[in-house]
Amino acid sequence: MGIFRMIRVIIEREIAEGLEQFYESAIANLLDVIAGAPGYLAGESLVEIKHPNRYLVITRWSSEQAWERWFTSPERQQLLDSIRPFLLRDEKCTLLRQLIYNRVESGSGEQP
Repeated sequence: MGIFRMIRVIIEREIAEGLEQFYESAIANLLDVIAGAPGYLAGESLVEIKHPNRYLVITRWSSEQAWERWFTSPERQQLLDSIRPFLLRDEKCTLLRQLIYNRVESGSGEQP
């Protein structure tokens, strides 16, 4: 059995110019759906300041398995169907895990 570790997912979307408001309305109406997904921890939607038709969605999930369940769910497919008309190209999803470093503190003050 694998280790379950929290992950972050970055979804990049580019919206056709002039359709940003429609995209934002569609996303706002669907945030409740993702909030109820098992393993969903938090998320935020961001828009580029200098390119207002480029959006990032950054979410945190309890595990990669939880994300995969959401990614393939009928609810997510409905979400994609509702925003697909606004997209210039397919969204890009990047899954990230946090690197964990252990620091060893030397109590003696001596160099190893």
